Amino acid sequence: MSIRTDRVASLLQHELGGIFQKELPRSGPIITVVDVKITPDLSIARFYVSIIGTDKERAKAMESLKEKTKSIRKILSSKIRHHFRRIPEIEFHEDHLYERANRIEQLLNQVRKVPVETGEQRGL
Repeated sequence: MSIRTDRVASLLQHELGGIFQKELPRSGPIITVVDVKITPDLSIARFYVSIIGTDKERAKAMESLKEKTKSIRKILSSKIRHHFRRIPEIEFHEDHLYERANRIEQLLNQVRKVPVETGEQRGL
């Protein structure tokens, strides 16, 4: 990405995080904006969100985000309209990094519990 798209992505991430914190109703799982990827022509912004909750809560939260995309874009445009001529279309994608990190942690804990054989124990 270019410096310009990096700056735009950073601004969008910051502003959307603020919207999630202050302006959208807080019920259910915790939603965090993990990353923003923006097309080179600044027409589409893809927001990657991490949702902490049960599988059912995560699915419901993603569905809700996709339903509220237009209203979220409108709120976002009111906050950043002085920076852009045209506000990018927004898309939400779930980021599974949190789940993968938990799975890796579980596997590491399992490995730590298994006794390790050394050469002396095997009679070498």
